[in-house]
Amino acid sequence: MKWEEVQKIYPDQYVLLNILESHIDGDKKYVDEVALIRPIPDAQEATNELLRAMPGTLVYHTKNEEIVIEIRRRAAFRGVST
Repeated sequence: MKWEEVQKIYPDQYVLLNILESHIDGDKKYVDEVALIRPIPDAQEATNELLRAMPGTLVYHTKNEEIVIEIRRRAAFRGVST
């Protein structure tokens, strides 16, 4: 499912998603295709779901035009990558 479809079905709401397809451009990951797991009715529950999210799963608000995730690289410490 495309993000635009999710936005039309659940306007101005948090949703729990599974990432199906994405691509990386620089230090950002752009999500192209998602599977909707379920809508989330309030911000507190969205926070709880986010804290429990497994890799490949995310909580996002449909007010956002696109799904963009900033990639944070681990810093090297004394020449060793962690």
